[in-house]
Amino acid sequence: MKKKRNWTKKAVILVVIAAAVLAYYLIPAVKGNVNQILRMFASGEFTVVKDFVASYGAYAALISFLLMIFQSIAAPLPAFLLTFANANLFGWWQGAILSWTSAMAGAAVCFFIARILGRDVAEKLTSRAGLEQIDVFFEKYGKNTILICRLLPFVSFDLVSYAAGLTSMSFGAFFIATGIGQLPATIVYSYVGGMLTGGAKLFVTALMILFALSALIFMVRKIYMERQKKKGGTN
Repeated sequence: MKKKRNWTKKAVILVVIAAAVLAYYLIPAVKGNVNQILRMFASGEFTVVKDFVASYGAYAALISFLLMIFQSIAAPLPAFLLTFANANLFGWWQGAILSWTSAMAGAAVCFFIARILGRDVAEKLTSRAGLEQIDVFFEKYGKNTILICRLLPFVSFDLVSYAAGLTSMSFGAFFIATGIGQLPATIVYSYVGGMLTGGAKLFVTALMILFALSALIFMVRKIYMERQKKKGGTN
């Protein structure tokens, strides 16, 4: 019965993926919109993302939610651009809620894609080298990998979500760690995004460096503590 349920889940996901791929190649409007979204994220300008989301008027929040899930699946697109845009459009705390909940949804989708469809599909959606790098993190830091990588702006958290789905970690543990790990960054990015202008790029860069240094300090401290425990055990 369990195997039958798993095959049903796989079939559903594969049908959805196949439908999406066919729609992209067979429907010009879909292909044009997807390419526009990819160019939008590739631009690195949060104002471009903001204008795109705002153009949908009353449906802007829904479009933002779906975009966050899309960028999660199509890793590694920069999610922080969408977080900045949300804060600018909806206010920093409303934008933070929208960004946090949609990122949680995106992370869950990535986790289940990897958990149900396996490593081969996860590698096609991301990269083999990227997953192998995250595997090393999981071997060294276990569940702390999620918390650490969320603080590192140069590590794709979506890639971590896929990698987590390939481990024995339960979804509950993953979901809780995801929520806790992404909350501080989401709040800070949203607060900054709410007052971000074209001249604030240096401040944003400094903020990202600060998060990176915080995570590195945490990692170094953890390694040091583990080595001290091993020395104590040896003695």
